[in-house]
Amino acid sequence: MSQPSPSSHPRAAPASARPHTAASVSRSLSRPRGGDYTLVHAGRQVRIGPVAFWIVVGTAVVMGVWTIGTGTYFAFRDSVLAHLMGRQAQMQYAYEDRIAELRAQVDRIMSRQLLDQEQFEQKLNALIKRQAVLESRTSALSGESITTGTIRGSRGTADPARPKASPISDTVIFAAPPDREARLESRNTVAAASHPLQAAKAGGLEGVLARVSSALDRVEKRQGMVLAQMEEQADGKTHRMRSVLDDLGVNVNTAHVRGVGGPFVPLKQPSKGASDFDRQLYRVNLARADVDRYRQALVTVPLRKPVAGEIDMSSPFGVRMDPFLHRPAMHTGLDMRGDIGEPAHATADGRVTIAGRDGGYGNMVEINHGNGFATRYGHLSEIDVKVGQTVHVGQMIGRIGSTGRSTGPHLHYETRIDGEAVDPQKFLRAGVRLGGLI
Repeated sequence: MSQPSPSSHPRAAPASARPHTAASVSRSLSRPRGGDYTLVHAGRQVRIGPVAFWIVVGTAVVMGVWTIGTGTYFAFRDSVLAHLMGRQAQMQYAYEDRIAELRAQVDRIMSRQLLDQEQFEQKLNALIKRQAVLESRTSALSGESITTGTIRGSRGTADPARPKASPISDTVIFAAPPDREARLESRNTVAAASHPLQAAKAGGLEGVLARVSSALDRVEKRQGMVLAQMEEQADGKTHRMRSVLDDLGVNVNTAHVRGVGGPFVPLKQPSKGASDFDRQLYRVNLARADVDRYRQALVTVPLRKPVAGEIDMSSPFGVRMDPFLHRPAMHTGLDMRGDIGEPAHATADGRVTIAGRDGGYGNMVEINHGNGFATRYGHLSEIDVKVGQTVHVGQMIGRIGSTGRSTGPHLHYETRIDGEAVDPQKFLRAGVRLGGLI
């Protein structure tokens, strides 16, 4: 009996009857009722539990994801690297820009500090120069003695043991200039400003400069006040001395002053751009020159008293009864009582023309003061000068006595103008008017 051909049977052979080839390998997975998973591979069945199953599935998923990610990375690696490099470059550029901005800011700060320091130094130098100018002005102001006493009109040093011929004073007390405190303050402030760090700690550079400027302003203001006071005093002295000389008939322009001279050097006038201080100082110098000129003229005018202390006048100038003849006579001088041996002083600078016995004068000294003025000192008990000797105001020329036509110890004092006797009280009153100016 022959076997039927395969084509005659429409049904396919069972799977277990198929040949085991790689191409025909089939897998089947079934889950029985017990909960286990059965894995069928090449006719073999493998039964696994649910935990192991999910571990296998999870591992397969992770490996799949890793495989996909790795493939994607390698596929797009160049673009990712380019993006990362671009981002890094942007960060680097931003960092460099920030560095450049900070450097520019530091440069601006340094430039501003240098500029501020330069401006501070310029201001400080200007204040130091201003202080030097004010100190030079103070030196110029010190040329005029600010005194609480009077200045001698005579030459030489005073002898404290010698009685003074009033109103002459040999003592000159120099007072501190009124701007001294402000000048000291300005010096201390400028010295502090010379140390910027210390100045900054003390309150800032601008504050230091403000204090320095304020101190110098006070110095300048006080100097202006001192200069105005000096000008006022000089004008007052000039007016008083000119008034006295006019009353005495002395022409200062034609008066001869001994012991002076020198080349003529014109005084420079202030320029158009000169400061108010310079112009005022010029006026003060002119006033001081007038004061000196009048004072030199007054030195040769017999305005002082010939004896120390108060005058005890026993006989005035003018007509009187002669003490010996008891007849009217002209008394050409003043009789001043005194003790024998008391000093008699020259009342002005001059040169001795008579020193010896002269008739009714007894021992007499005559001094020629120039400009037509002369004085005589009679009845001396002692003569301490000689003919031709130059004497100075206040110098002792002899001692009181009672020689010649005299009834007792006294000094006969005469004042003459161009050889004619005039009342000495006119000159003594003029001396009192001048006070400490002579």
